[in-house]
Amino acid sequence: MTRTSRSTKALVLCLAAIGVLTAMDLGTKQWALERLSEPSSRASDPVCEPNEYGRTEAQRRQRQPVVLIDGLLEFRYAENCGAAFGFMRDMPSAVRKGVFYVAAAGAVVLLLWMFVTGRGGRLFAVSVPLIVAGAIGNFVDRVKLGYVVDFVRFHLDDRWAYPTFNVADAWITIGVALILIEGFMDGRREKRGAAKRAEAPAS
Repeated sequence: MTRTSRSTKALVLCLAAIGVLTAMDLGTKQWALERLSEPSSRASDPVCEPNEYGRTEAQRRQRQPVVLIDGLLEFRYAENCGAAFGFMRDMPSAVRKGVFYVAAAGAVVLLLWMFVTGRGGRLFAVSVPLIVAGAIGNFVDRVKLGYVVDFVRFHLDDRWAYPTFNVADAWITIGVALILIEGFMDGRREKRGAAKRAEAPAS
């Protein structure tokens, strides 16, 4: 199957979307820093490293959360030393940072290369700016702050709470979901095509 590289216009639109989506993520994180937190005198030094008591103290103190739906959805400040939804937060700092930086750079380069060279269909093309923007947004936080700012919290009163996340995490999740949906749809099309070929009379 011959692939056709995507047009310059498509690449420009992709890069513009990445810029807008990244700005949305960083803007909401800055709002969370200013509105949902305040400086703390107990901050860990170095950032995200345990103190002499084995505890990792937050760099900033939580303010009162902004409740959107009582008992269900609120904006509450949190600091994430791990990956999306807190994954790998307990790994050694040097290992964690190395994994994050390599993974983020690798994902951005690979996805943009696949986009430019015409890989994937329409859903993949939509997913690329979402995933790349999410990776860049969280990468900027790690370089600038040493951790990622999270603030979106779904919960059922005090009985259950989904891991606190941010807009970048949402972009990445949506992008990955689109890729999975496209893969599922492509698989079904291939099965239907194979079935038709099997049913066709031999010439």
